[in-house]
Order: sequence, then structure tokens, then C-alpha cells
Amino acid sequence: MTQKIRVGAVQAEPAWIDLQGGVDKTIQLIQQASRDGVNVLGFPEVWIPGYPWIIWTRSVVESTELMHDYMANSMSRTSPEMARICAAVKEAGIFVVLGYSERDGASLYIAQSFISTEGKIVHHRRKVKPTHVERSIWGDGQADSLKSVVDTPFGKVGGLNCWEHLQPLLRYYEYCQGVQVHVASWPPMFPLPDPKELKWPYHETAEASLRASQFLAIEGQSFVILSTQIITEGNLEKLNLLGVKIIQAPGGGFSMIFGPDGKMLCEPWPAGKEGIMQTDIDLRDIDYAKGLIDTVGHYSRPDLLSLLVNPKAAQTYQLMDS
Repeated sequence: MTQKIRVGAVQAEPAWIDLQGGVDKTIQLIQQASRDGVNVLGFPEVWIPGYPWIIWTRSVVESTELMHDYMANSMSRTSPEMARICAAVKEAGIFVVLGYSERDGASLYIAQSFISTEGKIVHHRRKVKPTHVERSIWGDGQADSLKSVVDTPFGKVGGLNCWEHLQPLLRYYEYCQGVQVHVASWPPMFPLPDPKELKWPYHETAEASLRASQFLAIEGQSFVILSTQIITEGNLEKLNLLGVKIIQAPGGGFSMIFGPDGKMLCEPWPAGKEGIMQTDIDLRDIDYAKGLIDTVGHYSRPDLLSLLVNPKAAQTYQLMDS
């Protein structure tokens, strides 16, 4: 296993509700990462075909047509589009955690596929519990999505989506899996608006989302690749977001890379900047943090507190024995 690696966090605007355009842009970013020497690349939540903020800001009736198109442009895990991405990853020789809206039959899921340097999906997981109004669009992940860490040539790589970072038991189970490099996939998020104009919860802001990802680094003694989307003014009309007070365009980005003690390893980017935030890391530095606090090791008391995990995925049907 390579100890000194380069990691990259995507901060970019999706090809909104355009599956083919999203695949093209994904491949471009993978190729750029390869040229830059990146070993592990993280993408935002539902990068393909972008996060539909309309579900938070408009009624179901106002959202119907756009979400109909959204479903048509979500991506199947076994599809020509995914095959193109996997081929690009293989050619690039990097490890990718790809966030996308997964279509499985007539249902959608907030998915992450872990794609190896050989271009194989070595793990696939779905957001265990979509957040609030997201549950009107996406289904739940099952027990097989509790696994969130895989072995790679660049260490043990894990990943969670958005407010999964606020699920203490889910985080703890990832630590139990030995995560060393975590991909925190997020949608575009924005600063807290003026309360005189809009009452909005702080925990649903860019700053709070960044802090949640930073806390995982501290609590889990893991490097964290925080990847986010941005949105530009020219796409507000397409997304039915004109005049929505919480949205700031260009904006939405808050990508960052954290060390295993929670330290920011890069200078923050403007919220509307596109690119791949990158830095070189040494996995051996994890031991500096682990020596002080190993949440699932010497700093735990399993005789007093432990986690019960059900690893068996539920099935929609089962055949009875004849």
C-alpha cells in the first residue's frame, strides 16, 4: 500500500439534469485528476445529474415536470453511461468515489459507487436515510449500504453522503471499518441568510456542513475529502430557482480537505470556483491522531457501550421453500 498519496475534492457545477453531459464532465474531471497526479478523487452527492434544490423551495406541483426530467436523467449502476465512466477511471489509473442519483427500475437512490483503478465497481452503497423532503424522491439504502469502507492501493477509502455525517452510529460503524481517507459528498449549500428575509436553520448551511465533515476527521482520525457542487446564475431558470432567497449564484461550493486531527490542509476556495482541490498526504500521519484518541480502540469502552449492526439487507420479496 502506498503511504504518500495525492487526494482531490471536486468542486464543480453539474451538467444539470443532463445525463450524457454529466458523464462527459465526469470523464473530463477524471482525466484532469490523472494529469495532476491525483490518486483518490471524490465527487459530490448526486453529482449526476445534480442536486435538485427545487424540492426544498417549491411545491410538489411546481416541481413535477422538472423532477420527471430528473428521473429520466438519473443513472443506472449497470448502464452504458457507467461503463464509460469506469473505462475512464481505468485509463486514468485512479480510485474514484462517484456520487449520483441512481435509477434502479422505477426508483431512485442517492448512491455512491467506489470505482477501482481497474475500472471496477468494488463497492456500491446508497444513502441509508434520505433527508426530510428528499424522501419524496429517493428511496432508503438497505443494510448492505452500512458498509462504507473498501481496501485500495491508497489506503482504506470510505464515503458518506450529506447528512449521513450527522448519523452518529453510521459514523461510528465507518470508524470500525478502519477508514483512513473519507469522501464526504455534499450538494451545494449556502450561507445563513438574513433572518429578516428568511428564517433558515443554521445546520443546513455551508458552514455547518463543512464543520460536520471536519468533525468526522477529528472523531474518526481520518483524512477527509469534502466534495461539493456549485451553481451559477445562468442555470437558475432551468432549475426553477429564480428569486429563491437561500440560493446564491455563483455559489454553493465549500470543498475542503482535512487532516486526521481536523486541520484544514488547503486554503478555502470561493464558493463559485470550479476545479479539483488537491493536496498531498501521508497516511502515516494518522498515527499522530490515533496515538491520542482511537475512538474504536484504546479510547473506547466496548464493555460499557457497543454498536449493534444488522448486516442483512431486506428484500422486497422472498420465495417460500416448497
